[in-house]
Amino acid sequence: MKLHEMKPTAGSRKARKRVGRGDSSGLGKTAGRGDKGQHSRTGSKSRPYFEGGQIPLFRRLPKRGFNQPNHVEFNLVNVSVLEKNFAADEVVDLDVLKSKGIIGKSDLPLKVLANGELTRALTVKAAKFSEAAKAKIEAAGGKCELV
Repeated sequence: MKLHEMKPTAGSRKARKRVGRGDSSGLGKTAGRGDKGQHSRTGSKSRPYFEGGQIPLFRRLPKRGFNQPNHVEFNLVNVSVLEKNFAADEVVDLDVLKSKGIIGKSDLPLKVLANGELTRALTVKAAKFSEAAKAKIEAAGGKCELV
């Protein structure tokens, strides 16, 4: 199939609604807007979730929770991921993990968690380690370095 042979499938190209083109068109006179009222006028818009002056849903529901102002998010990596992606005596840090596509955002600090087993001696550089992860890395003969 070539570009000049392509045609849209039936029903994929819907004709736009042409309003105000005479009574016999079915959308003449008031053009499908009904008679009178706010939304029959041009330029009429109401904001999303406007409920006609009724107390809106987001104000009827109670406030919940609290956002901690000093909360820090981390890139989380488990020991099992290190086992799967790195050979013995390799250095693991944020840049290496980013280049291998293991983590997404490199602007967040790295934290190593203890899910899984580790059999290789790795040098891991991270902002934080869980106690169990630190124990597993050092038990395998590796080193944990705080960045």
